[in-house]
Amino acid sequence: MGFLDSIEPGTQIDSYRVIEPVARSGMASIFRAVDTRNDRQVALKIPHPDMEADPILFDRFQREAGIGERLNHPNVMRVYGGEKRSRVYMVMEWCQGRLLRTILHEGRITQDRAIQITIAVLNALEYIHENGVVHRDLKPENIMVDEDDHIKLIDFGIAGDSQARRLTYANFTATLGTADYISPEQVKGKRGDGRSDVYAAGIILYEMLTGRLPFSGSSPMEVMNDRLLNFPTPPSVAEPSISPQLQEVLYRALERDPKNRYAHARDFKHDLEHLETVGIEDREELRDWQKRKSHLSRQILYYAALALIPVVLLLIMVLAARH
Repeated sequence: MGFLDSIEPGTQIDSYRVIEPVARSGMASIFRAVDTRNDRQVALKIPHPDMEADPILFDRFQREAGIGERLNHPNVMRVYGGEKRSRVYMVMEWCQGRLLRTILHEGRITQDRAIQITIAVLNALEYIHENGVVHRDLKPENIMVDEDDHIKLIDFGIAGDSQARRLTYANFTATLGTADYISPEQVKGKRGDGRSDVYAAGIILYEMLTGRLPFSGSSPMEVMNDRLLNFPTPPSVAEPSISPQLQEVLYRALERDPKNRYAHARDFKHDLEHLETVGIEDREELRDWQKRKSHLSRQILYYAALALIPVVLLLIMVLAARH
């Protein structure tokens, strides 16, 4: 039986007493615990033994901890450091609330609430971008919402950090997020910057307002293909209550070319807070959205294959480490 299998309620890990398991992923398990020195509830993120044996994954885990320990903002989950530990694990702020994904499963979110949640997310993005961090995997599963709709941005597992060395293997970098929220430039194999997070925030707002995603497909590759070739259903078609100004803000966040997108999260936030001042553009997205391209061109296949290379390399390294 491994170390993780032996962690039961009541187990003591240094100054922390485990209360219950919370989540388990391919890389780590998370437990709710209490700091016996001050009775503060925390979350312990403990890497699986296989990950500790893999230098690339282990480096990634340590970098996530380093990013978290550096950030301190009310809309970003804290990571606590600065103490000697008997083994490698992260001590994180215990965040009350539910994942935004859980809330979305319950039905469409009201327009005012969706805008306020997005503004809070953009506050978090503005802060991390100013501190040299790009989340790169922004999605409803990584946004915690409490009963007062205060949010916490969580999980910086594949975040980019300008203050840390770049994690590479054979000149490739693992920068993939989730197919439904990944930006077009990331699909094309580029590293992505703050504008990639802005794009993901736009997808999330579209989803909250309309109850659907702007791009679809039967597989992740088809979703990415749809994003590169087609325009989404206009938000006001999917949900008639969406005003022309709010629709324009969504289009600015979802520009395919990052040069045309909001340059900063604060610009996106400003327009959401001042919708009455937003000018309406004559957009081909409104004229041509029903013209659908479904074929996988050689260029799209190339981009998709390029984007999947880091995942394949990661799997190869994991398999090699196990043998």
